Amino acid sequence: MEMNYDYLNGMFEGFDYYQSKCNLTAIFPEDQALEYLALGLCSEAGEVAGKLKKKIRDGEPANFKDDMAAEIGDVFWYLAVLADRLGINLSDVAFNNLDKLMTRQARGILQGSGDKR
Repeated sequence: MEMNYDYLNGMFEGFDYYQSKCNLTAIFPEDQALEYLALGLCSEAGEVAGKLKKKIRDGEPANFKDDMAAEIGDVFWYLAVLADRLGINLSDVAFNNLDKLMTRQARGILQGSGDKR
C-alpha cells in the first residue's frame, strides 16, 4: 500500500540539526564509538526506568517531570550520536519509523508481533 506523506516533508529536519550539534559535545574513544554509545544509551534508558520505578515505590516527587525530561534528553543525545557514527540521519530514522507505523495502522496491524508485519 502506497502512502502519501507529502505533508511530512521537512518535518524532521530539526533532528539532523540536533544531531550535528550533539556531535560537537561528543567525547569518547572513536575506536570504540559504537560500543561506548550503545552502552551509554542503555545506561541512560536505565536511568529513565529507575526514576519511574522510584515513582511507583515512593510516589511522584515534585520534580518528576523535569527529571524525566533530563534523562530522556540524555537518551536522545546517545541515540543521535550513535546514529551519526552509523552514518544514519535522525530525520531518516524518524520518518521511516513513522512511515512504518502509519502503514501498519492503515492495514490494521499495529498490534501483534514481528518486525515485518
